[in-house]
Amino acid sequence: MPDVNEPSERMKKFKNRGKDAAALRRQRVEVKVELRKAQKDEQILKRRSISITLMEKSPTPEDKNVIVQLSLEEIVKAVNGNNPELQLQATQAARRMLSRQKNPPLNQIIELGIIPRLVEFLSCADSAQLQFEAAWALTNIASGTSEHTKAVVEGGAIPAFIALLSSPHMHISEQSVWALGNIAGDGPLYRDALINCNVIPPLLALVSPVTPVGFLRNITWTLSNLCRNKNPYPPLDAVRKMLPVLTCLLEHEDKEIIADSCWAVSYLTDGSNDRIQIIVDTGILPRLVELMGSPELIIVTPALRAVGNVVTGTDEQTQAAIDAGALAVLPLLLRHMKPTIQKEAAWMLSNIAAGPCQQIQQLITCRLLPPLVELLDKGDFKAQKEAVWAVANFTTGGTVEQVVELVQSGVLKPLLNLLLARDSKTILVILDTISNLFLAAEKLGETERLCLLVEELDGLEKIEALQTHDNNMVYRAALNIIEKYFSGEENPDLQPGTDEDGLYKFSVEEHDFNF
Repeated sequence: MPDVNEPSERMKKFKNRGKDAAALRRQRVEVKVELRKAQKDEQILKRRSISITLMEKSPTPEDKNVIVQLSLEEIVKAVNGNNPELQLQATQAARRMLSRQKNPPLNQIIELGIIPRLVEFLSCADSAQLQFEAAWALTNIASGTSEHTKAVVEGGAIPAFIALLSSPHMHISEQSVWALGNIAGDGPLYRDALINCNVIPPLLALVSPVTPVGFLRNITWTLSNLCRNKNPYPPLDAVRKMLPVLTCLLEHEDKEIIADSCWAVSYLTDGSNDRIQIIVDTGILPRLVELMGSPELIIVTPALRAVGNVVTGTDEQTQAAIDAGALAVLPLLLRHMKPTIQKEAAWMLSNIAAGPCQQIQQLITCRLLPPLVELLDKGDFKAQKEAVWAVANFTTGGTVEQVVELVQSGVLKPLLNLLLARDSKTILVILDTISNLFLAAEKLGETERLCLLVEELDGLEKIEALQTHDNNMVYRAALNIIEKYFSGEENPDLQPGTDEDGLYKFSVEEHDFNF
């Protein structure tokens, strides 16, 4: 991280004045998004472990047989032997061990050295039950750590599982999809290994109107993992192959299928502007915006993330999200019962507010200031921090008239109250925002009235207290405001008035603005 004690670094992070549009856009991506990468990643879907209950319902004649308990030594001997019946019994025994809900012996099974043999069993087309049991066991191993997944991949499982996607037995094909999803979810290395082995065409071929919902859920989840991860991003040709199917899956009625489709799109939009444009060009933004308003949290979260990623792009891409109706949904999300949704909605709003004044005006027109002020006042602190960024961006890129509307919305009181927060970065952003408000006041000849309003709201006391703050940057920023605006003689005739709503305003005859 840069040295926050350098004034020039502070200017780079918090000041937009004097920068061209390209620099502002870079800052929007690098500062407004990158500083919050860790927060953005909090809700990312984790690789799923195997659901024993679901899998036991898969067609298998095992229920008719007596369950045979075997030791690890007996499993190794039988798996490596030539007796088909004993091979099946041993593979079933290994699978059962790996299906334990608590402490499955993944390492012990790997150390037995039987993974290559289990991979061989995947090719035993004359024994569907052996194929299925081997696939299930390998799926469970691949659901573990990266080292566990590596053991499965290095055992040669990728081409074998891809071949089984075309199995005539649906339960075997589905188990293969599950295994491939776990492998893809491990990271970009194995994701790309799957893509290079041409996994996408046979996987997409499984999607049809007659595919059972449970199977389709697994396919969608695996597709989302093929869209996931960066450094590097998924190959663009692979993305283009998957997008038409993902677009169709977004229209499905099953909420899990919709949710995983949204996650897939959210991963694809979390990148450079050219990648965002590929998504915009599909025309799915209106559907994503519609899903942002879903009553289902598992759908709202990734849909909001996907559209939020789009507005980190160019002004035109942001406008595409606005044109799709995003601003109509945001007030509800800023007041959502879940703080995580409030936070993401405020993050999205902050990025729109980092755009040109025309888009800032659309925020005002769509009545986003009242819920923003509410969030700033009473929200969870993580959401409040995002709201602070929104206000900061608003005061940086907005016109004087727009800043006046912001102040009239009641933003100053909750903003000043947050100077009591313990987060130095948030305090710095607030102090910079206060400086921006004073710049607007200076243009209106309203500096003294803003000084009085800040004092009336106990803001001066809070700013003065920051002169003893541990962070040198905070101290200097607070001192700068005090020396510049609060060190002169006061005019006792100036007092901030209030309008009929009880909100502070400035009224100066020679100006057209109420501040």
